[in-house]
Amino acid sequence: MLSQSLKDKMIAVCDAKIASKGPNVGLSFYAFFANKNDHPELLMEAATWWILTHKLDHFEKALKIRALVAE
Repeated sequence: MLSQSLKDKMIAVCDAKIASKGPNVGLSFYAFFANKNDHPELLMEAATWWILTHKLDHFEKALKIRALVAE
C-alpha cells in the first residue's frame, strides 16, 4: 500500500507527463524521484509497489500507473 504523499506525488507526475507528452507516454518508478537517492524509504516504497505488488515492467504507460494509484 502506498502512503498518501507518494500517491499524490505519483498522480501529479503522471498528470504532468501526460499533459506534456500525450496519453501514450511511458515512465518508470524512477520518474517520481530526483536523480539522487535523497529519500531511500520512499524510493523503496515505490519500487515495492511497482515491482512486487503489481509486477509491472520497467516502463509502463502513465495512464495505467495513474489508474492503479487512484484505485
